[in-house]
Amino acid sequence: MNLNTIYEYFLECESVCTDTRKLKKDCLFFALKGDNFNGNKFAKLAIENGAKYAIIDEEDYKHNDQCILVNDVLLTLQELATLHRKALNIPVISLTGSNGKTTTKELIYSVLSKKYNTSATLGNLNNHIGVPLTLLALTEATEIAIVEMGANHQKEIEFLSNIAYPDYGLITNFGKAHLEGFGGVEGVIKGKSELYVHLKAHGKTIFINETDPLQIKQAGDYSHLVKFGTKTSLVSSEPFVILEYQGKTVKTQLTGAYNFNNICVAIAIGNYFKIPIDHIIEAISEYVPTNNRSQLLKQSGHDIILDAYNANPSSMKAALSNLKLQSHSRKVAILGDMFELGEDAEHEHQTIADFAADMGLETLILVGENFYNIPHRQDHIFYFNSFESLKNNFDSLNLNSNLILIKGSRGMALERVLELL
Repeated sequence: MNLNTIYEYFLECESVCTDTRKLKKDCLFFALKGDNFNGNKFAKLAIENGAKYAIIDEEDYKHNDQCILVNDVLLTLQELATLHRKALNIPVISLTGSNGKTTTKELIYSVLSKKYNTSATLGNLNNHIGVPLTLLALTEATEIAIVEMGANHQKEIEFLSNIAYPDYGLITNFGKAHLEGFGGVEGVIKGKSELYVHLKAHGKTIFINETDPLQIKQAGDYSHLVKFGTKTSLVSSEPFVILEYQGKTVKTQLTGAYNFNNICVAIAIGNYFKIPIDHIIEAISEYVPTNNRSQLLKQSGHDIILDAYNANPSSMKAALSNLKLQSHSRKVAILGDMFELGEDAEHEHQTIADFAADMGLETLILVGENFYNIPHRQDHIFYFNSFESLKNNFDSLNLNSNLILIKGSRGMALERVLELL
């Protein structure tokens, strides 16, 4: 069946679904496959539970005419997303980067929503499946779309760009994330810059932080650049980020000076799309971070910076530097292993441990096999090879702090520390 015919079926449906447990009535079900599952086996159940059609790629599961047989379900999902994106012909803003993608996306969404019907990637659904699902969620009412793109190896951003065909793009930063997949920092820079390559090849617009030499170098001599970063100044980051723009004070509910550039790009995009500055400031001040990202909490007499959604050497050092700036007298850092670092893992964990050890913290708690195996021992540093080990010994630590930073890779799930306090 050709793609245009499938698109007609898609237009009859209310939404798109890939999971029968979250199925909505009159949706289009895509029977995706994984290492441990075969969505074709659930096509019949999807139809019985209210899906209007099911896209399958194994003929044995074509139970009736509502099951649409294609050569490859995933490829059909991706191609259909591109067709839909081109049919709507609305501005698409894509962003990638090593750190701050989701927070930046949400800030931009908050700003643009002041004037436009805006759609954005849900959560961090930013891969080869998430990007198509984001695009297929767009409707005729959508005026601007924001598409987050994640990657852990070369050519992935190029691939996602060829699905989304963005009109605008930005890279939050180049950092030490996914070093194993990218093959080092230079690989990260090259991989993330695939977004610039795509935008330049199609004559599209790049938002660029002119205080970042790497962004300037990677963007090169290109006529469609919108520069930002020099007209905004950081006033404070204790505990929340406050900045000044065009003589106006911008107060936020974000902790961490590392969020300064994320806020700057949201302001720049708001200006570009002609949103009044007072509305931009209002949108940024209203944004409250969630999902364990840059959250400032109070619990059991402690102020807590919960930044446990993910971590890499760049974001870990930034979080520790922010902790150092805070005026609290008794500070504790609870840090979890950083994943996907490959052969750099030992060196990067040692570097972070050394940096944290010299910050004057009252207590430093390091959790995970990588941290546990480094030869760094001081009286105020405690090592645990797993969260369970930390949990079993937590009460004996007798934390006497008034500010705690909690940060680690997603697999460490260090937000569980909140249950121990």
